[in-house]
Amino acid sequence: MVRKAALVAGALAMLGAMALPARADLKMCNNTTSRVGVALGYKDKEGWATEGWWTIEPEKCLTLLKGDLIARYYYVFAVDYDKGGSWGGRAMMCTRDKVFTIRGIEDCSGRGYQKTGFFEV
Repeated sequence: MVRKAALVAGALAMLGAMALPARADLKMCNNTTSRVGVALGYKDKEGWATEGWWTIEPEKCLTLLKGDLIARYYYVFAVDYDKGGSWGGRAMMCTRDKVFTIRGIEDCSGRGYQKTGFFEV
């Protein structure tokens, strides 16, 4: 529970950065003692997309997207690479184990992907 709170705190820190005018980079902070893998989901003019994986070192922040943000909401799924476990939610989207960009959130398994629960930030 404490670890989830640490990642959520990082996501909330990211939201504060998004409120700035002009440059609204998407920055995620890892407030844990483990390396964390992060996947993002969002909806743009072409529909839903998911992307991953970014590795965020312990106690560090990383800018995942630079420049103006195209989506109103972003969704996050994260994995603890060192101690196991994950942070997710109820928004189901497609992922895979390797680096990916996936268009669409329908029929994940039928297209060779995993169906994964993301949380909104």
